[in-house]
Amino acid sequence: MDVAEVVPEFAEAFPFDEFNAMQREAVPALLESDANVVASAPTGSGKTALAELAICQTLADGGTALFVAPLRALTNEKEDEWERFEALGYSVYVVTGERDLNPRRAERADVLVMTPEKADSATRKHDSPRYAFVTDVECVVIDEVHLLDSETRGSVLEVVVSRLRRLCDPRVVALSATMPNIGDVADWLDATPDTTFEFDDDYRPVDLHAGVRTYDHGDNPFADKYRRLFTALDLAEPHLREDGQSLVFVASRQDTVQAAKKTRDEIAQRDIPVGSRGDYDFHTATEALDNETLRKSVLDGVAFHHAGLSTTDKSHVEQWFREGKIRVLFSTSTLAWGVNLPARCVVIRDTKLHDPLEGEVDMSPLDVLQMLGRAGRPGYDDVGYGWVVCDTSDADTYRTLLDEGHEIESRLDGNLAEHLNAEIAMGTIRDLGDVMAWLETTFYYQRAQSAPDAYEFSTLRDRVRATLDDLIDQGFVETDADLGLSATRLGVLASTYYLRLDTAREFRAVIDDAADDRAILRAVAAAGEFDSVSARHSEQDAIHTVLGHSGDEMADGSRKVYAILRASMRGAVPSELRSDAWVITQNALRLLAALGAFFDRYDDPMGANAAARLEARIDTGVPEAAVGLTAIEGVAAGRAHKLHDEGIDTPGDVRDAGVSGLVDAGLAPGVAESVHEQAAGLPAVAVDWGDFPDSVPAGDNDLREVTVRNHGGGANAGVTVTVNGVEMTTETSYLDGALSVPVGMFGAPDADTLTFEVTVAFAELPLPPVTETRTVDVV
Repeated sequence: MDVAEVVPEFAEAFPFDEFNAMQREAVPALLESDANVVASAPTGSGKTALAELAICQTLADGGTALFVAPLRALTNEKEDEWERFEALGYSVYVVTGERDLNPRRAERADVLVMTPEKADSATRKHDSPRYAFVTDVECVVIDEVHLLDSETRGSVLEVVVSRLRRLCDPRVVALSATMPNIGDVADWLDATPDTTFEFDDDYRPVDLHAGVRTYDHGDNPFADKYRRLFTALDLAEPHLREDGQSLVFVASRQDTVQAAKKTRDEIAQRDIPVGSRGDYDFHTATEALDNETLRKSVLDGVAFHHAGLSTTDKSHVEQWFREGKIRVLFSTSTLAWGVNLPARCVVIRDTKLHDPLEGEVDMSPLDVLQMLGRAGRPGYDDVGYGWVVCDTSDADTYRTLLDEGHEIESRLDGNLAEHLNAEIAMGTIRDLGDVMAWLETTFYYQRAQSAPDAYEFSTLRDRVRATLDDLIDQGFVETDADLGLSATRLGVLASTYYLRLDTAREFRAVIDDAADDRAILRAVAAAGEFDSVSARHSEQDAIHTVLGHSGDEMADGSRKVYAILRASMRGAVPSELRSDAWVITQNALRLLAALGAFFDRYDDPMGANAAARLEARIDTGVPEAAVGLTAIEGVAAGRAHKLHDEGIDTPGDVRDAGVSGLVDAGLAPGVAESVHEQAAGLPAVAVDWGDFPDSVPAGDNDLREVTVRNHGGGANAGVTVTVNGVEMTTETSYLDGALSVPVGMFGAPDADTLTFEVTVAFAELPLPPVTETRTVDVV
């Protein structure tokens, strides 16, 4: 079946000329019907073409397709791959959290590409002009729908699909690796038997021999790691000696580098001929690599691949592995979900991973099967070999997985309350009837019907009703006289910032306690999102170096997070903590932004400003005195430090320095002009005390005014007036000119002086508050 015959107008969009047997069976369901389609097939069998056929059908009908990819890295890959659609005149637009959204481009796109998390965010905001495009899709293609079973991400994919079906009822095409209970997914998505496909291992392009190799772990984890590495090389060696290749999956980015380094030495000792140092052209080509360690490694036929490499380095590694110049490739699990890069021998060296937020966790069954599915190169190998290297105690678990596969379960029950709150907050659930109708659209409900004992189906509705009652009791949801449901301010904030509900409650308590910087940081460090963070023994000294005895009463995991945040503010995270620091700080920044919004929504601009300054300092590591520089667009960590070193610490200093002064401080002329212009657009506040007296008679009452004048750009501000440390007045306003605040004056007989303090804080900007005082004698 030629591509040009089936989809002549889209033939150039496919990288091959003829569909394989698996693809041919699915063509009628995809192109001759608008029904939902579910297909499971072995890894490497060509499922991507099914996705592309569904997209072609949608484009031919003048519609928009949404492709949901399991990883952010894959969204970028699809953007590159689908330049083929761009060449045919169709627009492909990737929407991810790391890119600024262009709503106009998104609205006009023919193919949208998102992760489940971004699709969740977009659909939560579907009634806003920026994200209205997400409800205009005619077809949703879910790549790797077995992600439903992921404990951390599965529920997000589940609610996104359910939400889209209720918002715009698109056609759904769900693709999966082989799974035993594909019927549950088909029933959930209302796919008919004619549009449900279960392709077994007969459709694998290469037969797979999979097995388990065990080892007995000792007391030294590093020694165990090398023990597993040598086992992996033992398994790979016969294939390497026959000009085959091996793909070895390890736990972390650092492990890919260290394993490759050790393997180069081991291969040399074993005298396995895999290097390419005699290939002059290849030697020259490797000079294009950004990573010097990688360059040295690939010349010996060994390489590593992880998300931290530059895009060009990853592309070179993939190309050279396909060409056979790289014979042994070490990678993290992300490669298994992404690029189709098969090898004759695949070995999973590490079945346990260190997650910065979860501690030591077992690799998911989905990842294991996905990795082993990469074994065998079509057109080169008759058989692919896949091995799991694990502790003897885990062997039976993995043997059962390889023999029986893994049923896909719903993970919605684990955070049902959060997702139910989100639906109420966005207005898609308005009463109890809607709650139950929503429940019936979930995979959770479908799987519970299929496995009623395991899911306690008979009590499912009661449990969901109890969850709703808890949301009401805890202040996230409220009911009206007609039993309608709506989210409270607390519920909206929890949904907007994707907070665990226990974290949202704790943040509300922090606001009630009028928290200072220290309390804000501790609240973030103790958030439920960090519950599973553990402090390893090797990290204890580094934590003590950062904190001393501060926070001794905190749990070990929370104290570790607290130490990382404090160290990040100084721009000096100890090396022992760096491996977890990035993930922890990224989550902490999200939580600080949420806490700042809590302060703002509960009318505490000072608290919101404190959270904004802490967020900026953790993100950039700039000193406290220079944090205001980060409010200037175009000034991040590097420029802020450079200006601080030259004695320029505030936007006011930037304005005073002028363009020439900024150039003298080390900024390029064009950058200096831009920075100076941006600084001029920030608030510049002065306090005018007017006719404020120097003294007041004892027992007298008077009312005066203080005027806050902003000579710069406008922004939301809070003005607080205290007298002898007691708050008297707080006003919030968009300050773009002058704001007069009434100040009561009472000559208390028991006071000699009255100290009035006016503080102006900008809730959304990391500018230090402006504070001025005036002392009045009581006579």
